[in-house]
Amino acid sequence: MKKIASARKARTISNPPAIPSVVVVGSVAQDIIHTPFTSSGLVLGGSAVHFSNAASFFTSVGMVGVVGDDYPLKDLDFLRKRKVDLSGVDVKPGPSFLWEGRYLENFLSRETIRTELGVFADFKPNLPQHYRSPKILFLAAIHPQLQQQVLNQVHRPNMVAIDTFKLWIDVAKPEFLKVLKRSDLFFANDDEVRWLTGEHNLFKGAQALRKMGPKWIIVKKGEHGSFLMGEQGIFLSNTYPISDVVDPTGAGDAYAGGIMGHLAAEGRLTENGIRRAMGWASVIGSFYVEGFGPDGLKQVTRTQLQKRYRDFYRMIQVP
Repeated sequence: MKKIASARKARTISNPPAIPSVVVVGSVAQDIIHTPFTSSGLVLGGSAVHFSNAASFFTSVGMVGVVGDDYPLKDLDFLRKRKVDLSGVDVKPGPSFLWEGRYLENFLSRETIRTELGVFADFKPNLPQHYRSPKILFLAAIHPQLQQQVLNQVHRPNMVAIDTFKLWIDVAKPEFLKVLKRSDLFFANDDEVRWLTGEHNLFKGAQALRKMGPKWIIVKKGEHGSFLMGEQGIFLSNTYPISDVVDPTGAGDAYAGGIMGHLAAEGRLTENGIRRAMGWASVIGSFYVEGFGPDGLKQVTRTQLQKRYRDFYRMIQVP
């Protein structure tokens, strides 16, 4: 096993590696995506890639994951140029994680054609020493036991944010509830809120989730926006309207990355800060769906991001 950065010269004690402001632990994959209009071929995928793509607009990121020896590592160079440290990504002999899926009409649902876990099936997160004191730790939707292992490796970050899949609630709910109790911010979708709490009403469900540990709950509702439930009550966030959606894969992870990155850059982890970050993350997500995989955001400049944010702000401002 080797690290992506292992071929570089070893750093001396006088020049230690920089501590990333945000550390993300998740999947690093390749996807094949079919839409009602076209297909992608192989593109970069995985929660850690999409999160880092977004968060790196605002701050430094350390990425933790695993890939096989078939992975196109040079395709991650755009992340390196954006202050993403890839020394937490292991390279193991064998195939990389591959997911192939198809979006149905109007992108309202999707079906999985195949999932080949490859080396990700034996993923055991092992954080580099300089990753163990981040301001913010984001645990993407991996098995709750792996999330626990990561939490046991870090000195208490200023914020722990987590995501999950309904699958993990089904097969490892007791383990997930332990992770939830140790988190500060939980990203969930409609189904996960209802499945965890038994509440049909999402606002009641989000309040119930806050009693399980997290101070803040963000409920993602896709094209219908999201909302934050916190100490100050409910905050509603819209999406930026896009006329031609290419591929929504990874937009949720990028949304989380936008929020975490902006919070780290702002330096104050407050509820008002989360509200501001949600606006920026909505704009990040709007770019994301305009291309396959990470491509919709890859070439976007900070100037373009700021312009779209100003447009977004005018759309939601009450006269």
